[in-house]
Amino acid sequence: MMIPLNRRRESPSQTAGPYVHIGCVPNFCGIEGVYPHDLGDTMVNDQTKGERITVTGTTFDGTGTPLKDAMVEIWQADAAGLYNSPSEIRGTADTNFTGWGRKAGDYATGEWNFETVKPGAVPFPDGRMQAPHISFWIVARGINLGLQTRMYFPDEDNSTDPVLTRIEHQNRVPTLVAEQVDASTYRFNIRLQGEGETIFFDF
Repeated sequence: MMIPLNRRRESPSQTAGPYVHIGCVPNFCGIEGVYPHDLGDTMVNDQTKGERITVTGTTFDGTGTPLKDAMVEIWQADAAGLYNSPSEIRGTADTNFTGWGRKAGDYATGEWNFETVKPGAVPFPDGRMQAPHISFWIVARGINLGLQTRMYFPDEDNSTDPVLTRIEHQNRVPTLVAEQVDASTYRFNIRLQGEGETIFFDF
């Protein structure tokens, strides 16, 4: 028997609200006892291989105002260019490195930071090597679907990266390159709109 379509309407979409923090980073927002620590809070331990780095940044809206309720996730290869994933068939990734992290922006400043390692180069689907990079996923108020982007390193050769070279407006490529603050710290600010808007990807 056919069921009228008006009986099963699509639920209305909503932007990311407070439930994101409550569900994903409960310890951060003062709800303790759900998890010993928030998932994704720690990516490395004392045995992790590779060059230790700190990646920090702030997510800005179109007016240049820091978003104080943004949540950021990152996904990256280990120092040898291998992913901690069942899909990784090129070798065995560093078991002391998660490859995935999740942080909420500070409630006062909007700043977030990750303690991680500098990733190795990974192949593009066609076999060409990509420059070392970190993938980002961002959610916050006013965002219906999480935004995806990448962070590249200013001290690496990004000139032949298969993704960067496909970008039509090459003058916007710098929005994907972090600023090196010191030998082990990189700042990657994400701008959702306006001048210097970060490039976001649909993949």
